[in-house]
Amino acid sequence: MIVGVLGGGQLGRMLALAGLPLGVRFRFLDPDAGCPSRDVGELVVGAYDDEAALGRFVQGVDVVTYEFENVPAKTARWLTEHVSVFPSEVALATAQDRLAEKACFVAEGIEPAPHAKVDTEAEFRAAIERMGTPCILKTRRFGYDGKGQWVIRSAADAERAWGEAYPFDAARTRRTDAADLILEGLVPFVRELSMLGVRGKDGECRFYPPVRNTHERGILARSVAPAPGVSDAQREAMERATARVMERLGYVGVLAVEYFDLGGGRFVANEMAPRVHNSGHWSIEGAECSQFENHIRAVCGLPLGSTSVRGSSVMLNAIGGLPDMRGLLGLPGVHVHIYGKAPRAGRKIGHVTACAQDIAAAEELAGKAAAMLRNC
Repeated sequence: MIVGVLGGGQLGRMLALAGLPLGVRFRFLDPDAGCPSRDVGELVVGAYDDEAALGRFVQGVDVVTYEFENVPAKTARWLTEHVSVFPSEVALATAQDRLAEKACFVAEGIEPAPHAKVDTEAEFRAAIERMGTPCILKTRRFGYDGKGQWVIRSAADAERAWGEAYPFDAARTRRTDAADLILEGLVPFVRELSMLGVRGKDGECRFYPPVRNTHERGILARSVAPAPGVSDAQREAMERATARVMERLGYVGVLAVEYFDLGGGRFVANEMAPRVHNSGHWSIEGAECSQFENHIRAVCGLPLGSTSVRGSSVMLNAIGGLPDMRGLLGLPGVHVHIYGKAPRAGRKIGHVTACAQDIAAAEELAGKAAAMLRNC
């Protein structure tokens, strides 16, 4: 079987590394000839909306999935006319638009963060007045790792945010066009949790345990799995909520939903990702079947694997530069993954997972690894 993957980043690379032992081969479409997936499958270099490249990409593949959700909608539509695509175009379109995403949550009885659609400056001002500060202005599409977001705590912040979202043209005569925007209230959450579920073609759903995430400058820095202190009732409620979203979207594959834990068992939904997710990287060593293998199993119509954990795990992202490989590899229980990307400020170069039988031991190992990562 040949799986076509839209996007050749590190998520595609890890999908292939999980699928190759199952006898699955991979073909990637990516505009960058030097993308991380170049070493683990056939690479078609081309833009996502280049029909000639798409034709070469899709020829002979059995199913298409993606590791990068910012794929043009017309690309997904074109592909569905030639091959099965999972997750579906509907799931992709919903997750691409923050407003549609929140509407999906509401339709399934899941509370999202307070929000308002803002297409004009008047709507922007009215939404701030109604919602209050602090709040955050976001592009509805294409934002990731803190990009396309402006935190607003004062009138000066509001002026700056609107000016950057809708800048003047070169002659400073009018505002230029920009992406549709959404204003969200900043939720006073206790912690951020993510739920990763996988749904097969037959509708079977399985869930990994809740994961506690910590961000720095808008980029995921660490994930702890299972998240300490989550009650069975809260875990089951988040599983049910995630399952309802997957059912609504007719989903096949791994879906990540990020939740804000408000304390006392309450939570609100933040956003979803229709693909394998950074907060699930720990599952490569920390679960019986990783999120990557389960995604391949799902889109290929194979039985889903166990999502049971093997103790506790702490995943740390290597951001900006390469870590001390010799030092990290000298720590028993620490697993290193390097993506083959050129170092650059704010860029995820790899990740490290510390695994142990209990959370205290995993945190101790992670602390040693973090000290080495700080020097990269």
